[in-house]
Amino acid sequence: MYHTLVIGSGFSGLCMAIRLLQGGQRDILLLEKSDDVGGTWRDNHYPGAECDVPSALYSYSFERKTDWDYQWSGQGQILEYIHHVVQRHGLRRYIRFGSAVIAAHFDEQASLWQVTLDNGDTLRSRFLVSAVGQLHQPSVPKLPGQEDFAGPQFHSARWDDKAGLRGKSVAVIGNAASAVQFVPAIAGEVASLTVYQRSANWLAPKRDRPYTAREKKLMRALPWIKSLARLKTYLRNELIVYPALRGRRLNAWLLRQACLGYMKKTIADETLRAKLTPDYPIGAKRILTANGYYEALCRDNVELVTEPIRKLDARGIITADDVHREHDVVIYATGFITNPFLHGIEVRGRGDRLLAQHWCDGAHAYLGVTTRGFPNLFFLYGPNTNLGHNSILLMSEAEVDYILRLMATAQARDAASVEVREHVEGNYNRALQKRLARMAWSRIEDSWYKSGERVTNNWPGSVGEYRQRLRNYDPDDFAFD
Repeated sequence: MYHTLVIGSGFSGLCMAIRLLQGGQRDILLLEKSDDVGGTWRDNHYPGAECDVPSALYSYSFERKTDWDYQWSGQGQILEYIHHVVQRHGLRRYIRFGSAVIAAHFDEQASLWQVTLDNGDTLRSRFLVSAVGQLHQPSVPKLPGQEDFAGPQFHSARWDDKAGLRGKSVAVIGNAASAVQFVPAIAGEVASLTVYQRSANWLAPKRDRPYTAREKKLMRALPWIKSLARLKTYLRNELIVYPALRGRRLNAWLLRQACLGYMKKTIADETLRAKLTPDYPIGAKRILTANGYYEALCRDNVELVTEPIRKLDARGIITADDVHREHDVVIYATGFITNPFLHGIEVRGRGDRLLAQHWCDGAHAYLGVTTRGFPNLFFLYGPNTNLGHNSILLMSEAEVDYILRLMATAQARDAASVEVREHVEGNYNRALQKRLARMAWSRIEDSWYKSGERVTNNWPGSVGEYRQRLRNYDPDDFAFD
């Protein structure tokens, strides 16, 4: 039996493991479905993959990286950093690879979680921490004729390096966060590239550049310089971008004008600009940041298609206007399954109640960390903790520290279980949804941030507010039995 089982070995899961080990708890195990650590940065290795959070904010506060190559880091260097952290803290001995969790059941008699793996093995633990993230299950739309297409077709998060795109006709279905990165990276090598767009997205340029050797040397020698850059980036996001999401008209107008100005500066064709201009308020969907996407769409070998896809056939794609375009390869840049949370894992709590049933009207959790009826179960990057303006690592670290305090209180009180009180979670989530109704995300129907009418993914406050709430830990909010 383990003290803690952690599902996932991305940034959040590794942070949980490090903090447990630093506290002297070694009876832990991380369960990783893949053959390596890294989570989203292991899976998303498509050409041009990079972070949409500035490098200054994209490392642990206790393991700050001072030698990023660029102000916005690429996938390869982020994965290198993760491997460095794993080695430095000796984490591999605590990770079981190739172990996909398919079920977790709370044993009320023993106050233990029983976890079932895809190979039939079962493990037991006092505490169970989900660190599976919100963006790990690719979402591929079901289109008529998909099975008839003769060439390779794959999701961007499962990039097929063997497909060989050079000199081929490539179709990209989708135009969001992944597409705006890999389209510029492949546009120059393919014979033709067709981007099929369902809806436009707000896009802002990245003010990216490489760090100079002198800057890297200074940050290594004087860590406070890196800390200052981190603070500056954090405050800019909190004070400028976040108010726009809250509906502050001036901030939203400034962001909108910046995006439109970038588009006009980059694209001369008014018809193309019209196709790329969203018809919803800025911030209602994720604001994309990328360089080169608009330039790629202006290339002679690239076409943007906004007609809906009717079907695929052996040779290509037919749109609603009956135009048939031939393609050798189809790439889906269609995002991830974000609802339901913990997709693919059957979780049962007290009274054998399914978590999926508990969340049938949309996922909810107290502070995004725990929910009534499922004792000793904690979430990292759980419901309503996603951000539209800052680094999720800042949220995850605060959540880990909060969970550790819950575990410590349970141990101090010799309690076998810890569970949030029903009225505490209920009051919290009612107030949360009232705030979310005033945010930009609530002004649009079609969004991965929402489940039905409720925003279930995003946090409506600043990062500072969230971290302060978790620091104000009150044991009376929980039942320790």
